[in-house]
Amino acid sequence: MASVDLRDNLLGISWVDSGWVPILNPSNVLEYFSERSNPFYDRTCNNEVVKMQRLTLDHLNQMVGVEYILLHAQEPILYIIRKQQRQSPTQVIPLADYYIIAGVVYQAPDLGSVISSRVLSAVHGIQSAFDEAMSFCRYHPSKGYWWHFKDQEERERVKPKSKRKEEPSSLFQRQRVDTLLLDLRNKFPPTFYQVKKEPEVPVEIVKPPEERDTKPPAPPGPPRPAPQTTPNKPPPEKRARLQ
Repeated sequence: MASVDLRDNLLGISWVDSGWVPILNPSNVLEYFSERSNPFYDRTCNNEVVKMQRLTLDHLNQMVGVEYILLHAQEPILYIIRKQQRQSPTQVIPLADYYIIAGVVYQAPDLGSVISSRVLSAVHGIQSAFDEAMSFCRYHPSKGYWWHFKDQEERERVKPKSKRKEEPSSLFQRQRVDTLLLDLRNKFPPTFYQVKKEPEVPVEIVKPPEERDTKPPAPPGPPRPAPQTTPNKPPPEKRARLQ
């Protein structure tokens, strides 16, 4: 027999009494459901009044209030019990459904609970995906935003390191500077003034003196005859002077 806290959500708990499981059948399943340890059973229902007065379940149609009925039975594994509010012998309002599978009692969720659970699961998955994506996001004032994944670190460790030439500015910085300059230009447009052109004075080209004195070289003349060579003569003898 399972012990449960009534303050818990009934959609997240179950109840079973192993002593009843081998003998469960459509005739005693409501008696099994009305056990005092069952958290799904309401002690103020009409079934409890009929049980105390030792009446049959047919008297439930003549009463007004909360009651439990066997809605569907698929022996020996499945039984469905409905909790409903009886207002007249022919008018009832369903409140909740419970299904018993192999002796274990569960509360069937309503449509709102199913949608809420699915939406919560989807939102949790999306939030987890965003949190994981944000863990790989990096930012630096000089580089801007970029993605940094774990497998990228392993590839960078295996990859041989190569020296990269550092640029004086990044693309992010250039774009930001261009944007700021464009905003300043729109706020403070430049003012243009018209200037009158003065008449141009003809400039006399004066050649340097070297260029003025130089003359073109004369054309080459006929070849000169080679000088005649004389035979070598001994030097004249020196004579003594008479005093």
